[in-house]
Amino acid sequence: MNWYLAVLKNYAGFSGRARRQEYWMFTLINFVISLVLLIVGMIIGVELLVSIYTLAVLVPSLAVSVRRLHDTGRSGWWLLIGFVPFVGAIVLIVFLASEGRQETNEHGVNPKLAPQAI
Repeated sequence: MNWYLAVLKNYAGFSGRARRQEYWMFTLINFVISLVLLIVGMIIGVELLVSIYTLAVLVPSLAVSVRRLHDTGRSGWWLLIGFVPFVGAIVLIVFLASEGRQETNEHGVNPKLAPQAI
């Protein structure tokens, strides 16, 4: 849960780098919350809950994705490859799951070597 909260605290931080653990833990918790809200919304008859939540975490999701791509040495503009039918999403998942660059790149130092604030 700390990884999820750390991403929300840095909700509009598109610069820097994000570790794989930070990105995937945020994605996992985000998925679980969306699933719970979908089920609760279906039970109480308000399907709008998951849409409101998705809109609320849109900017933090984009920001952590861009920082994750920065960690692999890619520009944040690579997120747009997800719009290419079929292949784009697969390529994006491979990029997001790749090991980050060990050396310092133009986006900052390796987050594994930097002290964690969590």
